[in-house]
Amino acid sequence: MDIFSKRDGPRREDVQAKRLISENSHVIKKLADQISGGGYTAMQQAKEQAQQTPQPKGLIIHDLGVTNTATDLKPYVKVSLNNRVVLACLNSGKQIQLLGEIRGNFAGKTFVLATAERKFYSPVEGEMLEALQHLDGVEIHRDFDDKALAEAIEISLGLQ
Repeated sequence: MDIFSKRDGPRREDVQAKRLISENSHVIKKLADQISGGGYTAMQQAKEQAQQTPQPKGLIIHDLGVTNTATDLKPYVKVSLNNRVVLACLNSGKQIQLLGEIRGNFAGKTFVLATAERKFYSPVEGEMLEALQHLDGVEIHRDFDDKALAEAIEISLGLQ
């Protein structure tokens, strides 16, 4: 019966192989570059560059966490291409409040105010609702188009 036991530490063959590789690493790199046409060195440099942290020198950094203050807001009414009527900020371009939608088809379109009864996610409430209530259900036609609707809303909210 033969008993094989595992001894502590690395094997003698492994130590010799590691020493041989480390002593001849410059020759191995030279051969790898010669075989790959310089690709081995380029790959090693790319690895080193990827591991470096990016430096802010020469970069444009946008801080998306900064919010506008109340003095920076310049509200205006915008009718988007998908017929949503929103109150937006002229400085930042961000939507402040959804006011409603223009609904209908080629036969006739009407402005529908965003209210809680109509299951809008962020309904118009309070003083803004009272100021815009008279425009709810107004018909959009050639004489009173979406631009005229936006102007009427701005006048009702006191933005002009």
